[in-house]
Amino acid sequence: MTAVETEPARASAPPHDEAASGRASRPRGKRRLGPGKAIPFGYLIGPLLLLGVWVWGSAQGWIDPRILTAPWTVVETAWNLWETGRLGPDLLVSARRFALGLTFGVLAGLVLAIVSGLSRWGEAVVDGPVQIKRSIPNLALLPLLLLWFGIDERMKIITIALGVLIPIYIHTHNGLRSIDGRYAELSETLRLRPASFVGRVVLPGALPGFFLGMRFAVTSSWLSLVVVEQVNATSGIGYMMLLAGTYGQTDVIIVGLVLYALLGLISDTIVRVIQRRVLTWRRTLED
Repeated sequence: MTAVETEPARASAPPHDEAASGRASRPRGKRRLGPGKAIPFGYLIGPLLLLGVWVWGSAQGWIDPRILTAPWTVVETAWNLWETGRLGPDLLVSARRFALGLTFGVLAGLVLAIVSGLSRWGEAVVDGPVQIKRSIPNLALLPLLLLWFGIDERMKIITIALGVLIPIYIHTHNGLRSIDGRYAELSETLRLRPASFVGRVVLPGALPGFFLGMRFAVTSSWLSLVVVEQVNATSGIGYMMLLAGTYGQTDVIIVGLVLYALLGLISDTIVRVIQRRVLTWRRTLED
């Protein structure tokens, strides 16, 4: 009698190891996989560390100034270029090219992504040519663009826009295609019109993909700007660097590189800030 009663009790009690493993695998509180809470302006730590290494290496004499000019020399050169009126106009020209190329590229990428993302026929017509352009670098298109548009501003802005179009299209299109199908079922239940469904559900749901594409787009626009300003240009930061290379002015070249880096970092920061403001409803591991 005793054996019969104790055997089920022994069988029903979980082993010590299994119980321990169960307690270990059970999530505690609100812990989740990820980097944890974001550090305010944490993305600036890396660049500041690089700057610190540059300053320290130059001060200790570990970095040859003929290879990499000291930071204080770069600041002094930039100030002299500004005072003599050489830096300001070139900076304005580069900023204008960047802004126009980014604007046209974003608009074109958005239109193509919406057409392709909301229609199977649109995807069949649009996606193929965009993927072909994706596999062709802008540098390979420069000879053809020079023949078509010459060396004026149109060629430079179109080249930048083509570099911006691809990341905007790819990530926005992916965002549109990644909308959960249950939202479509919910819209049918609520009897939303197709236009209301697209405006209230689909487009807001694609915003995370669009902003991810914007971060790649601002980088691509500056990279394209570097290329076009060193090919048959007569103004801009890239032209200033090209001219400095002809005369062996390493400090001026470094000034141009630092300006490109700062402008790229500022552009990415602006996109990050807008993304946080617009996507307050969405928690992301990135932030």
